[in-house]
Parts: sequence; structure tokens; C-alpha cells
Amino acid sequence: MKTSQVTVRKRLYTALMLVILAFAALLFRLGYVQLWIGGDITKKAEDSWRRIIDYAPKRGEILDRNGVRLAYNISSPTVMAIPVQVKDPQGTAHALAQPLSMSEEQLYRLLTKREKIVELKPGGRKMTTEKAQQIREMALPGIVVAEDNRRYYPFGSLASHVLGFAGSYNQGLTGLELQYDQRLTGTKGGVNYLASANGESMPNSSDTFTPPRDGLSLQLTIDQKIQSIVERELDQAVLQYNPKSAIAIAMDPNTGEIYAMGSRPTFEPDKYQEVSPEVYNRNLPIWMTYEPGSTFKIITLAAALQEGKVDLEHESFYDPGYMDVAGAKLRCWKKGGHGSQTFLEVVENSCNPGFVVLGQRLGKDKLFQYIKDFGFGKKTGIDLKGEENGILFKPSQVGPVELATTAFGQGVSVTPIQQITAVSAVINGGKLYKPYVSKAWIQPDTGMILEEGKPQLVRQVISEETSKKVRAALEKVVAQGTGRNAFLDGYRVGGKTGTAQKVVNGRYSPNEHIVSFIGFAPADDPKLIVYVAIDNPQGIQFGGVVAAPIVHNIMADALPYLGVQPSKTQIEKEFKYGDTPIVAVPNLVGKTVSDIYEDMNMSFQLATSGSGNTVIRQAPVAGTKLERGSVIRIYLGAGD
Repeated sequence: MKTSQVTVRKRLYTALMLVILAFAALLFRLGYVQLWIGGDITKKAEDSWRRIIDYAPKRGEILDRNGVRLAYNISSPTVMAIPVQVKDPQGTAHALAQPLSMSEEQLYRLLTKREKIVELKPGGRKMTTEKAQQIREMALPGIVVAEDNRRYYPFGSLASHVLGFAGSYNQGLTGLELQYDQRLTGTKGGVNYLASANGESMPNSSDTFTPPRDGLSLQLTIDQKIQSIVERELDQAVLQYNPKSAIAIAMDPNTGEIYAMGSRPTFEPDKYQEVSPEVYNRNLPIWMTYEPGSTFKIITLAAALQEGKVDLEHESFYDPGYMDVAGAKLRCWKKGGHGSQTFLEVVENSCNPGFVVLGQRLGKDKLFQYIKDFGFGKKTGIDLKGEENGILFKPSQVGPVELATTAFGQGVSVTPIQQITAVSAVINGGKLYKPYVSKAWIQPDTGMILEEGKPQLVRQVISEETSKKVRAALEKVVAQGTGRNAFLDGYRVGGKTGTAQKVVNGRYSPNEHIVSFIGFAPADDPKLIVYVAIDNPQGIQFGGVVAAPIVHNIMADALPYLGVQPSKTQIEKEFKYGDTPIVAVPNLVGKTVSDIYEDMNMSFQLATSGSGNTVIRQAPVAGTKLERGSVIRIYLGAGD
């Protein structure tokens, strides 16, 4: 059948319309892609081409109160490979094996991985700058040396439990490094570049470098010098007594600022893998809980004076050596007792029965209210992780015996930080402050202080007048009572001994004790308070014999360093049978070591620091009176 011209023209018209519509749809699609979604598609394409080499920021430094660096970063580059750009994997592995201390087989496996970027670890991670430069000079295709750093602790184990440590990727793992990890870490930067599917750099493309933003620096209340003094004495205590553990805290009693905090056993942050996790995870001054013993009597004394329950100088008490309470015989540490004495002598002699009477006069409600007001039974809130609460009797558990034992520090459980914080409140005019170690956050580039820690008053617990009376009584303890080994010639020192039986298998052990001493100076205007506790020292187990001399040594060096001037008057030390004679320290500055050993008698022991042959400084200073046999530390340097 013959098709008509009209039909042909219709078909041609239809076909033309379809072609026009197809072209219109294609043009619309092209316009849509180009004008509407072109940017998104280009971005997706670039993202598939993009490669990033990260540049780690510098972790913020940790400084002591005077700006001494306690933790900072040192350059430690990392070697990485872009496998698709490595032209000769076998030859590259051979070239890198020696400088990276890795086998060729191990390197070959890394260099041929189907990944964008591979770290050549372990040998290529955190390298020395010398080795990194050696690898840069090889100019091996596909091998990149990225700038990196690692954490460095210049003073070894100094304040290690406070500082904590950072891991191989500069992440905080314990201590302040963990607590403030986000602020210390900063924000990473890197190099962005475009690469084809085979890993080659895209032509006509340029690299983009985003600089990392370094972490903030943290300044502490810790004083490196005082911390070193404390650490020295803890080491000496370990050598002398081989205890299970030992702790020491030094603090400004008027603000809550921690000058030093240390414990044994300890560790070096750079070598934390060499010790048990129990060592580096437990900051004993805030974690350890134990019965405090007689140092807790300070709280009972303060409460009794505040409530007007005792006249220390004019009221007498007879101590037969024990006291019967609800059928329990509570003994004094002195067999046979102290006999007739004033209540001031009860304090000086640390007489348990006398403090039982003070607890009974207060009653359980008053005594336990003061104990809680001084901060026991809950965390102090110090800005360190791992703090414990301690344990107090529940009101329903407190009978006559529990009231009596609590009054002299048995049956309650405290932490060292609670103890020193509470006693600070007793002696500073009655103000309980929150202890803290973070002094300021600092912008590393400008040195600008962004945030500053300040003293935080929790509450007023006792009056200034009561505080003054307690200070005077505790000064007598050091001069004439059980704390005589903490006596420091030239300084008015107050304090209290503690000797607490440990609970072993649910019973008090007659052979294991925690011995302690808490001391402060000057007694009339305290500027420094120090608490030392030694867990189960071998041999002698009395706080006045073991812990008091340690506090004495810390204060002998720390008080002059803090600029605390000696007092013109102080209570004379009362010598008793068996006390060691007191001898004036000679002036050793300017002398050579050989001269000292030739001329000096055997009154003192010498400990040396530094190098050289001439004494440039000594501690304590000349004229200070110490017990015969005490240690004088001499600092050596080059002579004139």
C-alpha cells in the first residue's frame, strides 16, 4: 500500500519532535549537572582523589608553678609510605631495613599493602631526627617523613602519679595527661593533595597545608624544687625502712595549693610499661584509705575547744594506761599510763584515754558533725582522677566504743589528701579550702593566661580563736611531746604523730602499722604544711620516730626556699632520755669536698648533689641546729 505524502510528513514531524525533545532533555540534564549539582559531583570526585598526610599538633606543656617544664614534646618524626607511588618495593625495603631496624620482608609487606597510606612501624614510628634526616636524603619515591613528636618527662619519676603519661599516639593515659587530654592535645593539621587511581599526583594540582593547632599549656601549683625535696625524702625512707608504701604531701594551708605530692612505689612516665598497672594507676595520696591514728586527734581537739568542752591548761586528767568503755578496755600507747596530767599534756603525750573523754564530752552527734564539716567521708574534689571517699561509721553503728575509738583515730578510714586538707583548716583560722593542683591554662604562642585556678573556700569550720589554741597546743607537741623529732631549730613547728594498727584479715595486727606525722610552720602563722605516712616500715614502727624526722627534713629545706624567715623566739625543745644531742650545722660553702672530710667531725652525714669539687650551697644553712647524725646536703659546682 502506498504511503501518502501527508503521512510521511507527519512521521517526519514526529521524529523531529522526538529528536528535539531528546536534545532538550539532554541539554536540561547537562545544565542541571553543570549549574545545580556540578559542585557536589566535583567535590565527590576530588574526595575520591584526595590524599591526606596528617601532621600532629604539639601537645601542651605541663609546667610547675614557676614555669619549669615537667612534661613537654621533643621532635620524633614518623616514616610513612604511599604504596601506589613506591616504584620498587623490593629495593625500597632493602634501603630502609637498616635505618628502621626492620626486616626486608616486614617492610615489603607494608610497602605493597592495598592502602592509601601506611605507617612503617614499629621502626619508623617516633624516630630520632638524625635517622629521619637520613631517610629524607634517600629521596625514595612514595616514602614520606612526617613531622611528629613524643612526650618527654625531663625529671624522670618526679610527680609521676600527678602528671601521668601519654601513649605513643600522644593520647593521655593516666594522671593529668588523661584528665585534661582534650585541652592538651590540640587539633591536628596535614597536607592535602590530589592523586589519580594509580596514586600519581594529579597534574596542575597543588598541595594544601593546614597547620596543626597546638594544645594549651597547663601550669600547676606543684613546685619542682619542693617536689624534689619530697621525692628525695621518700627515696631515703624506702632505703631505710623498706615499707610497703610511703606517701608525702606538701601544701599551702591558706589556699589549698599543692606544692608537692609523691608516693612510693613510683615509676618513670617514659618507662611505664616496666611496672605493674597497679603502680601507675594508683595515686596513693588521694586513693589510699586507712585508719589515721593519732593525727586524727587534731580534729577531736579542735571540736572540743570550739564547743568549750575542755580547758587545756587548767583542767587535769588521770591516765592509768587504759579506759573501760562498755566492757572494752581501750589502752594508752604507754604501758602504765601517764598518770596525772593537764589536758594540754594529754595532747603532748598523745594520750588515748584523754581523747576518749573529749569524745564522750562532745557526744556522737557533735563529734561526727565536726568530722564531716572538716571534709571526711567524702571526696575533697581535688582536680585529680582516682580520689576515694574514705569511710565513716553510720550514725546507727556508733555506740560508746565506736565513739571512743573514733575520738583517737581508730575505726574511721581517711585518705591522705583528706587528712592534710582538714588539718590545714584547723590551723589556718578555721577555713576549709578545696585542694587543687591546676594553677593556670596558658596559650602557648602568646603566653596569655586563659583560665586561672583560685582558692575555693568550702566553709568556715572553727573560729580563729580556736585555731590559735590548737596551733599552740600542737607546737608544744613538737617541742615537748611525741613530735620532738620534727623540731627545727629557728622555726616554730607544730604537728602531731600517728601510729595506727593495720587491719589484717579483719583483725588489728600487732606487727603492722601505718606511721605518720603532720607538721606545719611557722606555728603562729602557718605557710607550709607537710603530711608523711609510711605503711608498715621494717623495724621501728612509731610515727614520732619514723615519719617526724622526714617532715623535719622536708621543712628544713622547703621553708628557707619559700622565703619563710626563722622566728626570733620559739619554745625550747625538751630533751628526754634517749634523745639525740643537738649540734649546730657548720658553714661548708666555699670549701672543697676533700677539706670537709679532713676537717669536719662525725657530727653529721653528708649527701651530695651536682658535679664539681666546691660547695656552692648547703641545706640546711650554717647555724641551724640539728640532731647529731642528721644529713647535710651539699650542692657542688666549680670553684672561683
